[in-house]
Amino acid sequence: MKKLLIVGNWKSHKSVEEAHTFMIAFLNSTFVNWLHSQEENKDKSKRVVICPPTILVAELARLLEHVDSKIPIDLGVQDISPFSIGPHTGEVAASEVRGLVKYVILGHSERRREFDETDDLISKKVEEANKNGLIPIVCVQSKETSVPDGTHIIAYEPVEAIGSGLPDDPVDADTVAAFFKEEKSISYVLYGGSVTPENVQRYTSCQNIDGVLVGGASLDPKIFAEIIQLA
Repeated sequence: MKKLLIVGNWKSHKSVEEAHTFMIAFLNSTFVNWLHSQEENKDKSKRVVICPPTILVAELARLLEHVDSKIPIDLGVQDISPFSIGPHTGEVAASEVRGLVKYVILGHSERRREFDETDDLISKKVEEANKNGLIPIVCVQSKETSVPDGTHIIAYEPVEAIGSGLPDDPVDADTVAAFFKEEKSISYVLYGGSVTPENVQRYTSCQNIDGVLVGGASLDPKIFAEIIQLA
């Protein structure tokens, strides 16, 4: 059985209060009840990552400290600075979130489009992530997207599927995943783009897809829990 990675990207959503409410509901959801109903080793084939806005990370980390450690939930951030710690106003260095999070999403299509992020910039961020012990999840939009050295996990997110309600065809997504594994030596490939409880298994059952990157559907604790359970 392959080990699935299910990543929730909250993007620029939720206040501290809303994040707290989400986490309480999520930890009391059918997802957690389902995990506890498994045998002693549970379903360790699934790992969950929640990537909130950076300002919420400390609060969620505090909440998770009091949760059963057997529940496989990690935190991640949605971006980091290409610079080390120093005089870079407004930036968050990888070393500043190290210890709070395990993963970082880099090169998302929205950042490429809205902030003009280049392949060179994303490569610098991957380098900073690896240097500080964070695991980069690099978003790619097509087979032509450059993959920085030091990348082992990518999320294939065709631009037309992001927030559109029009997910990519699973066969096409699996073909792209196979390309990156065979041609770029990528270990893990996630699919991202309008993932729902109704379609998640169509992707996770594909031979070359190892999980999903969930956007809007990860904002609702009940729906996100359903996605995880059905993946």
